Amino acid sequence: MAEQTPLDQFKAVLSGAARAIAHEPEIELAFTADAPVQAGKHIKVPMPGRNLPPEQVAEARGFADSFALKLRHHNAVLHAKGAPADALARAVFDSVEQARIEALGAKSMEGVKANLAEALAMRMRSDPIARARNREEVPLSTAVALMVREKLTGELPPANVEPGLALVRDWIEAKAGADIEALSLLTDDQGAFQKLTTQLLEDLELIDGEVIPDSADDGGEDEEGESEEEAESDEGEDESAGADGEMEARGEPEESEGEEGEGGEMDEDDLSDTDADLGDEGQEGMLPVRPNRPLSDMSPQFDYKAWTTNHDEVIEATELCDEDELIRLRAYLDQQLTHLQGAVTKLANRLQRRLMAQQNRSWDFDQEEGLLDAARLARVVINPMQSLSYKAERETDFRDTVVTLLIDNSGSMRGRPISIAAISADIMARTLERCGVKTEILGFTTRAWKGGQARESWLAAGRPPMPGRLNDLRHIIYKKADEPWRRARKNLGLMMREGLLKENIDGEALLWAHNRIVHRSEDRRILMVISDGAPVDDSTLSVNSGSYLERHLRQVINWIETRSPVELVAIGIGHDVTRYYQKAVTIMDAEQLGGTMVEQLASLFDTD
Repeated sequence: MAEQTPLDQFKAVLSGAARAIAHEPEIELAFTADAPVQAGKHIKVPMPGRNLPPEQVAEARGFADSFALKLRHHNAVLHAKGAPADALARAVFDSVEQARIEALGAKSMEGVKANLAEALAMRMRSDPIARARNREEVPLSTAVALMVREKLTGELPPANVEPGLALVRDWIEAKAGADIEALSLLTDDQGAFQKLTTQLLEDLELIDGEVIPDSADDGGEDEEGESEEEAESDEGEDESAGADGEMEARGEPEESEGEEGEGGEMDEDDLSDTDADLGDEGQEGMLPVRPNRPLSDMSPQFDYKAWTTNHDEVIEATELCDEDELIRLRAYLDQQLTHLQGAVTKLANRLQRRLMAQQNRSWDFDQEEGLLDAARLARVVINPMQSLSYKAERETDFRDTVVTLLIDNSGSMRGRPISIAAISADIMARTLERCGVKTEILGFTTRAWKGGQARESWLAAGRPPMPGRLNDLRHIIYKKADEPWRRARKNLGLMMREGLLKENIDGEALLWAHNRIVHRSEDRRILMVISDGAPVDDSTLSVNSGSYLERHLRQVINWIETRSPVELVAIGIGHDVTRYYQKAVTIMDAEQLGGTMVEQLASLFDTD
């Protein structure tokens, strides 16, 4: 039997500790390079490096202890029954319950207390509260959870989040200080604790009166959606923007005209069945492609290669984190961009009117035959010698269209740029869907910083020269073209997840998005790229020429623009993309992104 490595020994120790804490002998623990998650008795924690760096070991221990405590002290059925339907309120509700669970372990076991504190400190380094400059930028769920933890355990929050927490501490204490004080008396009783948490949500004005259980969401989407859609269809821009902003901020679903246009109203079950029937072939004739699609069908000048493609992945947003986390992330996104939503929604409404105007029917007058033109009958009454006038109806040729939004998910987009990109894409998708234009939203990044398993494979092979691309690609599907907007809206919250945004290898991402859209059946296919910089991957560029990735990007762009039926347009954030793309615009402030997207799409349709 082979001797165990230190990593294997560490895994065995973590597994044993988790089973002991949870009082569950059947717990299975595994390492993951993706998001840590707990499903039933299966736990996945972040995999530390082979030499077991202390900070990575502490992070893995903290997640393992937290998941084990949740298995021991948390009743999921009771929690779901009392959870509010509003997304932001649900995020606070969940975070307070997590604080209760970890407080129980921290107060009874000193080692667990230390592990949880180390893991919390690491998480807070990348949490938005650490970068908050004003009250609106502080995620309420994080702030409330830190204050509850402080009251339950006596432990102060990490020093790096104190300035952000101070922005909202007085307001939270004034609104719900008594509730937080009382929570410390109920940590052993989940039912009583969550009732008091509900009172806390009411005092923070996140919910009104009785909480609607979260289980009612699926059945209630269509009932509320139709009335919301009717309200939003009004011509007044301010009213439309207000309705949109409120729905986005509260996380409520909306029925869209795009879903009703083809076959009447569809409820949630119908949509689920439809998606299930599509399965892996749901992209209507689209070839199954990986981000590392072979370039044999491309132009000969493509001298680009990858060292290995075995570790690349195309993955849906729902597979990168669980449902609860997606809801929390979406709530945070809505909270950050409430004011921006109104402005972008106004612009989106203008785009909708422009597109709908192009699809309106028009008339040819003074025809020899057709429908009698009643408006011109007065001429005949005045002068009977005048001939009758007829009109004929004609339809404007508005080609069936699909739009793909490809969003750079690199680390340099972190913060305001990625937030605005996510919400702008969200609003564009909803607007275009109402106009009968299908929209796909994709993202691209890598699975690791400075190389991943691909680099390890290259090192093990003896570092051959000029290996080509040397990192593991991660291409993310946030919304499929045939997927209704309301089913995918929460997925965009994933962009707010710290740790997701890494390197950017634009050339292969552009090929991947192109290959998805080029096989669509629509008459017109538009690909819009949103990026804030040239392709960068330290692992690849350190062992190839410095222009390796940029040269490949230029080759891909040239091939698409000259030989593909796909229309390509790009928006650069603080980066001049006009030197790469023929149709491009550069903005210096991320705040301009929403309006620029609207104008770019409008100009494409206007010139059709």
